[in-house]
Amino acid sequence: MNHVRSKPSIQIKRLSVTRFRSYRELELELDASLVVLTGANGAGKTNLLEAISMMAPGRGLRSARLSEMTHRAGPATRESYDAAGWAVALDLETPEGPRQLGTGLDRQAGNGASATRERRLVKVDGQLQRGQAPLSRVLRLIWLTPQMDGLFLESASERRRFLDRLVVAYDPEHSGRVHAYDYATRERQRLFREGIDDPAWLSSLEDAMARHGVALAVARRVLVGRLAQAAASGAGPFPSAGLEISCAIDAWLNEGPALAAEDRLKSSLAARRAEDRESGTTGLGPHRADLEVTHRGKGMPARLCSTGEQKALLTSIILAHTRLLTLEQGVPPILLLDEVVAHLDAERRSALFTEIQALGVQAWMTGTDRAVFEELGGEASFFALKDSQFMTLPRESVGNAV
Repeated sequence: MNHVRSKPSIQIKRLSVTRFRSYRELELELDASLVVLTGANGAGKTNLLEAISMMAPGRGLRSARLSEMTHRAGPATRESYDAAGWAVALDLETPEGPRQLGTGLDRQAGNGASATRERRLVKVDGQLQRGQAPLSRVLRLIWLTPQMDGLFLESASERRRFLDRLVVAYDPEHSGRVHAYDYATRERQRLFREGIDDPAWLSSLEDAMARHGVALAVARRVLVGRLAQAAASGAGPFPSAGLEISCAIDAWLNEGPALAAEDRLKSSLAARRAEDRESGTTGLGPHRADLEVTHRGKGMPARLCSTGEQKALLTSIILAHTRLLTLEQGVPPILLLDEVVAHLDAERRSALFTEIQALGVQAWMTGTDRAVFEELGGEASFFALKDSQFMTLPRESVGNAV
């Protein structure tokens, strides 16, 4: 293979998983920039990528509840389940030297009717952190999974979540803005539900919604503008993607400065109190935004493209985001590509491998058929999985069956 290679400046060197999904306990040492996990459906490949994805703020690549990730081996009593937690730890090689990240579910006995209390723990270099944002200051993660295939046909909320994950990788402080805005929005609706009519309290919450809401709208706007430029040329055989935000706040930012948009949002929220109280929802704000994607070559909205074209557009966006982080910010992400390669033809598969290695990012790829990775030869670490048990394969044996 004649790919131009660049050694990743950020790599996972060791992965440790305890009581996570199908894994009771696992430690994996790594020495390559490409990691290939193969095995039948249900072998545990996606579970491992999900474990790594928990090193990003949020709920991972499945958006599951924390308790759903806890390992279960056979029947378990309520008491043993309540006492159980899970943990994931990474040893990283970075330009600043070795770093360690850890996260997990801590389950503690509660009082009264509440049997247990759950909380997410985060550690950076052995130190307990407040919140999840510190994770993305050390490691940027981008993933692409089969569950994302319908992104352009699903609700706007799914595209917002997708966009916000991309923004967090570009601007780690974005997760804090989203959390602060969501909290103020929920509190305002709680006052409405409970019939609390306190103008000062509502005004304070609306001020927070305006400040944080416009800040997160600006962050989305910046990322989409830079990403649209990075995606304009496509990536070899992958189509060029056009990206825009559909949002009232974004339109206001076209008309004037962010401070003016804050004042406008705050006054609009105050004027909508009766309407929002009656409807039980907040009818205006960045939580109503949508990401609009087009196939530039065809001038066609992504939602109207074929299934194959939609997958290619999504891959093109992920590659453009990877280029943006690596070349503009100098912060290469780690890619988690679940069952992506199997759906690509030979030309696009080769283009994907070439792009990943040229950018110098570590990529974790899964598939049921090792033959589709044959082009990688000895340049990747190959692991075969069966019932969440690992077998390391000689790199030259990639084409052989297990």
